[in-house]
Amino acid sequence: MLAHQIMSTEVITVSPETSVADAINVMLAHHVSGLPVVDSDGRLVGILSEGDFIRRAKIGTQRKRGRWLTLLAGADRVALDFTREHGRNVGDIMTQNPVAIAEDTPLEQIVAIMQRRSVKRLPVLREGKVVGMVTRADFLPAIANLAREVPQSSKGDDEIRTSVLAAMAHAPWRPCALNVAVQDGIVSLRGVVKTDHIHRAAIVAAETAPGVRKVEDHLSKVAYPPPEDHYGGGDIVSLQAEPSTDDDEPL
Repeated sequence: MLAHQIMSTEVITVSPETSVADAINVMLAHHVSGLPVVDSDGRLVGILSEGDFIRRAKIGTQRKRGRWLTLLAGADRVALDFTREHGRNVGDIMTQNPVAIAEDTPLEQIVAIMQRRSVKRLPVLREGKVVGMVTRADFLPAIANLAREVPQSSKGDDEIRTSVLAAMAHAPWRPCALNVAVQDGIVSLRGVVKTDHIHRAAIVAAETAPGVRKVEDHLSKVAYPPPEDHYGGGDIVSLQAEPSTDDDEPL
C-alpha cells in the first residue's frame, strides 16, 4: 500500500503568521495534535505539534539554565529557546524543515521514517504543496480493512502443512522438535519452546498461514538451556572438578 491510499486529504493548515493562541484553538476545535505550516503559496515550511507548546514562559515551563549550562549551550541555542518559549506566532515555535513524503511512498518506508525521526505525522506533498497527511492513526483503518478482506483459501491440508513449516523454517525462534499435523484446515502443533514469546510467535506463524482455520496448541515449554543470569550474566562455568596437580597431592 502507498501513502495516498491511507492519507487524510482534508488537511487543516496554518501560516507562520498565525498566532499561537489561534493555532491552539484550531487544534482543539478539530481534535488534531499537529498542523502543517504553509506559506502564502501553499508550500510546506514547518510543522506544529503539541510538543512545541511544552516549553512556554507563560506557564513557567521554560528551560532554566545556570551560568555554566548557558555557556555550554551557546548564545545561538539560548536565543532559539527564548524565541520558542516567548514567541507569539506559529513561525516562532514551529519545527522548521519538517520531513515529508510523496503520495507514492510505500507504507513500509513511512513506518521507518516515523520510527527513525520519532514523529507521529507526515505531510504528503505534490509539487511542494500539501495534499494530505499520514498519522499513526491512519494505519488502523487500513489494517482493519485488510483483516476483513482475507479471502477463503482452497488449499488442501498438505499445502497448509507445507506453508506452516515454511513460515517457521528459518526463524531463529522456531520450536525444537516441531511436529505439524493438519486435518480439515485445523493445525495441531507439537514440540518444545524455550520462552513464552517463542511460544506465541509459533502460534501466530501457524494462524497466519494461508488456509488455516484453527490452531490447536500442544507445544511444551522447557527452560533449557538455563538463562545466562543464573550464572551472573557471565560465561557458564564448568562444574567438573579440575585435574589435580603434583602440588595438590597429600604429603
